[in-house]
Amino acid sequence: QVQLAESGGGLVQAGGSLRLSCAASGRTFSSYSTGWFRQAPGKEREFVAAITWSGKSTYYADSMKDRFTISRDNAKNTVYLQMNSPKPEDTAVYFCAEVRGYWRGNYSRGDDYDYWGQGTQVTVSS
Repeated sequence: QVQLAESGGGLVQAGGSLRLSCAASGRTFSSYSTGWFRQAPGKEREFVAAITWSGKSTYYADSMKDRFTISRDNAKNTVYLQMNSPKPEDTAVYFCAEVRGYWRGNYSRGDDYDYWGQGTQVTVSS
């Protein structure tokens, strides 16, 4: 079955940049749609960004627009989240998730995804 592994997290200073990676394994040639979510201590899981298999359509939470960029390289079985000018409030565990084909209803809801990674910690210091 599909397994997802996030990497690239760590400590970054506010105003810097960071790129997270989500590597997939165990896939068939079937297409998948991917999302990034995050969860900070004591807070609900929050949608960050989503992308279709082709990469032609991307979606962002309003608070992440113009700062974060989601992309994918299917030849490498990897989806990326480029974080530019992160803020301390971006500190969280970041998860990637996938669903076969397209989302069932809403790309911003965790219930639309079937496969999840373990998460990678991002800490933004000031």
